[in-house]
Amino acid sequence: MKKGRYKFYSGSRGEITFEGNFNMVSVRGMRAAMSLASRRQIGMDAGMSVPPQPNEIQPRIPGALKGLLVLMVASVAINYIDRTGLSTAAPLLERPDELAIPPAKMGVLLSAFFWTYSFLQLVAGWLVDRHGVRWVMAGGFIIWSAATAATGLVSSFGALLALRLLLGAGEAVAYPCYSKIIAGNFAEHQRGLANSLIDAGTKFGPALGILAGGILMERFGWRPVFIVLGVGSLLWLPAWFMRMPRDHAAAQVTADTGPGFAEICAKPQAWATIAGHFSGNYLWYFLITWLPSYLVKERGFSMSEMAYIGALAFCVTGITTIITGTVADRAIASGATPTKVRKTCVILGLGLATSMVTVVLVHGRVASVACLLFACMAYGIFASSHWAIPQTIAGPLAAGKWTGLQNCLANTAGVIAPAITGFVVGKTGHFFWAFAVCSAVVLAGAASYAFLLGRVEPVKWDK
Repeated sequence: MKKGRYKFYSGSRGEITFEGNFNMVSVRGMRAAMSLASRRQIGMDAGMSVPPQPNEIQPRIPGALKGLLVLMVASVAINYIDRTGLSTAAPLLERPDELAIPPAKMGVLLSAFFWTYSFLQLVAGWLVDRHGVRWVMAGGFIIWSAATAATGLVSSFGALLALRLLLGAGEAVAYPCYSKIIAGNFAEHQRGLANSLIDAGTKFGPALGILAGGILMERFGWRPVFIVLGVGSLLWLPAWFMRMPRDHAAAQVTADTGPGFAEICAKPQAWATIAGHFSGNYLWYFLITWLPSYLVKERGFSMSEMAYIGALAFCVTGITTIITGTVADRAIASGATPTKVRKTCVILGLGLATSMVTVVLVHGRVASVACLLFACMAYGIFASSHWAIPQTIAGPLAAGKWTGLQNCLANTAGVIAPAITGFVVGKTGHFFWAFAVCSAVVLAGAASYAFLLGRVEPVKWDK
């Protein structure tokens, strides 16, 4: 027997100790009994993100979370199919025998989604942190599905504009919910794969949407496609009601604890992630809103050819994202720091993605498509880690608000990119300056990650 004071947990918010007479076998047993989950919950309650010890690392995502991850991936794929439907239909809506919408007004329609989507991110982040993800996610999903179905029933520019605003309001809840779930349930070395799978859903969704949508719209028209898409999306809801978080940390809510938006804004890391995310979004929203029109109008592809090329570009992005995320997680599990791994992915990805301008510079159609695929692959490298960075820095306590703030400001790129592109194309009659601006914005984003971000590690929040 030995008398002493033994420490079983220690962190920046305090420690757990025991004083008394006991033998060393009991000490070891008590330490072992304090499970990884218990220690992680202690850290979460203190506002910290507790990293696993080397002998605690589980490279694979636990089975209990796999079903929830599948639902998140499916929902974000539906999310992006719904939001990119108008882009696929744009070449048809511009025809005189349809709605005869000119490029400048089409740019307004394509950007209108982001007016509500961006600025309601703050509200969505607050709702998720305050009330949890269960019914917030379900309510948003119902709203955006209804808006998609109703798009096939309207016949005026004003009605389309109103439905795009409603669609953005519904979809605003998605990413704050995803980040709340991942930050509260997935370890650092599992977040790369989890985030990359969700991000891959944002690529495979538009790939399926532009492929199936382009072919079906050419054959049946655009109205039936929107109606079937919106109504069919609701089939996701029963699965969510059965598997939505109940015992997971993501279901927990925070009332008066945790940092506010002002405290998050005071962190320089927040502005680095916002600037980098904005630049990546500019490229991505430029592609999903104007790529169909560029391929059809400037490169002379048919609607069916455009559908296959667009789908291939988005699939290349999604596959690259999954591969890079998996490699990044394995590197961290093997001992590499999140700072080195995550920053390498985002800086390298955006740096290579500046090649987007070459898509419009080369003369041949085959060469143009090859440049497009390379730029999409580069974007996939970036996309694998750009969400894992704020999830690690913010921790479970602030993940919802940080994500809401970041997504709010970064998604103003969705307002700016389509509108600027529509204006430039309408004035010049070609896409060169639109691609040039896109590459310049992406280069600025790479610089923000390189020089402003600092270390990727949990922030110590004041109570």
